[in-house]
Amino acid sequence: MSDEWVRLEVSDGVGLVTMDRKPVNALSRDMRRQLVATFDAISEREDIRCAVLTGSGSVFCAGADLKDRPSTEIAGDFLEHNRITRETGNAIRECAKPVIAAINGAALGAGFGLAAACDILYASENATVGMPEINVGLAGGASMLKTLFGRSTLRRMFFTGQRLSAHDLLKRNVIEDVLSEKDLLPVTMALASEIASKAPLAIAYAKRAANMVDVMPQRDAYRFEQEFTVTLSKTEDAREARMAFLEKRAPVFKGR
Repeated sequence: MSDEWVRLEVSDGVGLVTMDRKPVNALSRDMRRQLVATFDAISEREDIRCAVLTGSGSVFCAGADLKDRPSTEIAGDFLEHNRITRETGNAIRECAKPVIAAINGAALGAGFGLAAACDILYASENATVGMPEINVGLAGGASMLKTLFGRSTLRRMFFTGQRLSAHDLLKRNVIEDVLSEKDLLPVTMALASEIASKAPLAIAYAKRAANMVDVMPQRDAYRFEQEFTVTLSKTEDAREARMAFLEKRAPVFKGR
């Protein structure tokens, strides 16, 4: 039985996912598998409508565990390692529920990639981010940087390993806010609770639509969004939302 390095706590429709592999939450292969399994479970659990991802201690995630590198002498080991590495971020990006990053400290390399895969980002005052692979003779992560930064900043960070502070990220409109360490989780959990209060089918379609507009031309993406709207308009939850608005009461959603 492997150690448990990923905790999931569920309350009132919100799943709090905490990476807990001391001292710096570095990603081993087993920890990646646990993250994938956790977010796949969140996608299917009806009692979770939104998730928050954070790290234990004062570090979000320091990136890949350099002591757990694949072997060039074992056929297929690098391919398997690369596959689970890709799927760790994909499990968050493709999660059926919105995921909020509560970046509570350094988020480096693959750790920054996890944050970049989330839908909404907040950071504490002591948070820093970077892709330092170049400093250990490697290169990776430009595709993750591209989702958050412009051309020049991407290349500067990628070629130098330079870190940015939480305030740098806020200035570039990469994150929603910079918060004190004590306020980070309460604020992100409150936002998650607000999202969890929405119609679950509508949120699921909204997550799919948000992912689509990242990779599709606007004309095609909006056409798909319109089809989503038609489908949602026929659901019980949509009718309940309209009636609750007219009757000035809180809606009671059933997820159908």
